[in-house]
Amino acid sequence: MVARSAGRSPVWLVAVWGATRLLLLLLVLKVLVFPGPDVTSDVSVIYRDWYEVLRTGAFPSDDVTWQYPPAAAFAILSPALLPFLEYATAFFVLACAVDAAVLALLWRAGRGSGRSPRGAWVWVVGVPLLGPTVYARYDLMVTAVAVAALLAAGRHPRVAGALAAVGALLKVWPALVLVGMEGRRPWVAAAVGGAGLAGLFAVTMPGAFAFLTFQRERGVEVESLGALVFHVARHFGWEGGVLLNYGSMEFLGPHVDTVSTVSMGLSAAAFGWLLLWRVRAARSPGPRSPRSRSPESPPRPPQPQPQPPESSEPRSPESQSPGSRSSRSPSSRSRFAAHTAADAAFVAVLLFTVTSRVISPQYLVWLVGLAAVCRCFRASRMRVPVALVLAASLVTVLEFPFLFADVVASTPLGIALLAVRNGLLVAAALVGARALWRDTVRRGPAGGRPGTSGPGISRAPSADSPATAG
Repeated sequence: MVARSAGRSPVWLVAVWGATRLLLLLLVLKVLVFPGPDVTSDVSVIYRDWYEVLRTGAFPSDDVTWQYPPAAAFAILSPALLPFLEYATAFFVLACAVDAAVLALLWRAGRGSGRSPRGAWVWVVGVPLLGPTVYARYDLMVTAVAVAALLAAGRHPRVAGALAAVGALLKVWPALVLVGMEGRRPWVAAAVGGAGLAGLFAVTMPGAFAFLTFQRERGVEVESLGALVFHVARHFGWEGGVLLNYGSMEFLGPHVDTVSTVSMGLSAAAFGWLLLWRVRAARSPGPRSPRSRSPESPPRPPQPQPQPPESSEPRSPESQSPGSRSSRSPSSRSRFAAHTAADAAFVAVLLFTVTSRVISPQYLVWLVGLAAVCRCFRASRMRVPVALVLAASLVTVLEFPFLFADVVASTPLGIALLAVRNGLLVAAALVGARALWRDTVRRGPAGGRPGTSGPGISRAPSADSPATAG
């Protein structure tokens, strides 16, 4: 009873958030020192230099470390909102403020029927697991936009699409939150909003899309899944090495291009799987109402004053949200439930993270944010993948910055840390993809209904399915 009360009480949530975020601020402000290289130099040196260029109305297109879409300028220029603070200090304070805003969104989303406060707790616990790096990169701001887009998808699909477009122009990956959104409205809003904002940048600020060239020429970063090949190969006479390249530590040498090509091929395969999932899930009939029975089920005894099933079913806010198919027959509903958009976005970003040529530590905050949204829904199928991502976050802070020297030197300890972290992410991606497919795509024998394992045997529908949310 005490544990359950703690999970639902905002007092405990805010107290834990306040204590952990105070620690993060003390670390980035260097009141306390975290072992390993200084993670704040990206803000105090690189971001600050970009800030001075962006203030002139142009992008730093001559700097190969500028590898971000044009809307990233908003994040880099944001410390101007606090002119009374030094640039780096203002950036850290704004990062903390955005962190608090995400917590408020998740807490609000976790209230009500079919919802859970566990999503807010995933955010509170997961962010500090990444150490001071999480406040020393603008990825937390990008994650906030993606979280807001997913939480808006049910009731405000056009707003969700617009937010996804802004996020994509901040750092590309938030475009993936669209993959599980039902209907055309979020996609149209994203296309129109994204095209308009991109066109505005292209016309008003030179060099808006120079980042595309720099991204294409990147190698294999030392923390990526493909990098494990070279970490091991160094112990068997591989002639390449590790150098600072395009702003990160990357492997350069024989066969690096091959591994890079394989990584991009795997990303293409992941995209193909997501496309196949989207088509199959959209065509699969929705889960049956709890009142529907198989032909073999015995008839129910007569009930006095029977009521139509639709009027007798309690409905939660999710089932009445825009885009809901609660008024349609079970055979015409798709398999998209209230939690589907969050689950699909989480799996999509997992797949593209593990197949990327770069897995920087700050990428984990993307996954923590999406994991938190998934856990706001009691019916989410991502419980195990979320736990695996939190475990990977803890290992990540060990490999960077704490033992990053071992990673760069390819010591047995460094290789072991990377193998564990990347293995956890791969496991999360595979388990999540399987759970998403089983939750949304037709199963059972040909001609059978989704959610059945044999004649006359039906699974209970999702707790937040469009017809029976709550």
